[in-house]
Amino acid sequence: MTYIIAEPCVDLLDRACVEECPVDCIYEGDRMLYIQPDECVDCGACEPVCPVEAIFYEDDVPDEWEPYVNANVDFFDDLGSPGGASKVGKTSHDPAFIKGLPPMNTEED
Repeated sequence: MTYIIAEPCVDLLDRACVEECPVDCIYEGDRMLYIQPDECVDCGACEPVCPVEAIFYEDDVPDEWEPYVNANVDFFDDLGSPGGASKVGKTSHDPAFIKGLPPMNTEED
């Protein structure tokens, strides 16, 4: 099991979770962040610091955001397990599902 980042992260990319992660397993795509399941130690440090509550334990992802589980898997299909997000930096590996989403409103009303 692992943690999944869902829709509230799309186009926001706050990165508070990245700073909190002790094992550097949160990777950045063009439009959102992704947690590498083989590198994640399931410590949960990322979940409470997310300002938009976008991080869920895999079994707790809300039904409406279930496609983000597959998006997380798809992100790492090509990238694999590089052994640390800081080595890779930002990538353009967002899955087609994420690339096809309409722009998300990130401005405060």
